[in-house]
Amino acid sequence: MAGYIGRRVLQIIPLLFALSIIIFIVIQLPPGDYLTMYMQQLRNVGAAVSESEIANLTQLYALDRPIYEQYYRWITNILLRGDFGMSFQWNRPVAELVGERLLLTMTISIATLLFTWIVSLPIGIYSATHQYSLGDYALTFIGFIGISLPGFLIALVIMYSVFAVTGTAITGLFSPQFIAAPWSWAKIEDALKHVWLPMVIVGLSGTASLIRTMRAMMLDELQQQYVTTARARGVKERKLLFKYPVRLALNPMISTIGWLLPTIVSGEALVSIVLNMPTTGPMLLQSLLAQDMYLAGSILLITSTLTVIGTLLSDILLAWLDPRIRFGAVAEEA
Repeated sequence: MAGYIGRRVLQIIPLLFALSIIIFIVIQLPPGDYLTMYMQQLRNVGAAVSESEIANLTQLYALDRPIYEQYYRWITNILLRGDFGMSFQWNRPVAELVGERLLLTMTISIATLLFTWIVSLPIGIYSATHQYSLGDYALTFIGFIGISLPGFLIALVIMYSVFAVTGTAITGLFSPQFIAAPWSWAKIEDALKHVWLPMVIVGLSGTASLIRTMRAMMLDELQQQYVTTARARGVKERKLLFKYPVRLALNPMISTIGWLLPTIVSGEALVSIVLNMPTTGPMLLQSLLAQDMYLAGSILLITSTLTVIGTLLSDILLAWLDPRIRFGAVAEEA
């Protein structure tokens, strides 16, 4: 098991290196750069821009260097100093900007992930064990609604419904008096009071999808021969259900944890814009529109790293949960 984990960790290094190259190339593909857009905005409002100022800004942002040299400076600063560069748009270090919002984003993402699992597992088990019942049909119908409706539309409906009934706006992640306040226990409590709305909205589509996956896997396992044999031997239904079918039905859900993390972050972006939340999603969108390459590239690199780490955690959990996978690893090591 330790050897398997070690090999997987070593595989991550070249993978992240390749991802960083692809990310940096992709964000450089649109024509022009941040300085070009900035100068155009100044000209649109009638501001004069001298050639010397353009040259100074170009040299300051290292936009006159070849793309491979820009990438080399960016990646070496990240690896050696933890420096993600300066944001052109905000004129602040990228690490500070992302650090301010990453904690809130991860809080919402982890809360959404827990909500998704807590809701989808029991409902999926119930739907499988009560196949074609009224409850199964009702939950299936609700699940299809959750899959088909985008999160930002649900957010808009809930916002306007709550405002129409109570006259209270539910946008933002903090109450007005805590927005600019330093972190304290009172601010954390206030954030917890507001986090339920984005958690539910972002988690709806993932919950509906996992319910369908869990139901399908449970139905497949309940038709296996070992279940019929265990029932014939008088094993209690609850013990039989949770000892084998539920445990094996979890495999595809655990294997997709690595995909859920970036999906939640990307799905959170539109919801954050609608709900006016200070997370990384709106900042990523602004940086892409402004061609702020260091800020956009750093956020995308962090998201890619979360995907790779999530996939590694999925494989480790699968090896711990399913003995057949552990035996396969042992056989491979032998």
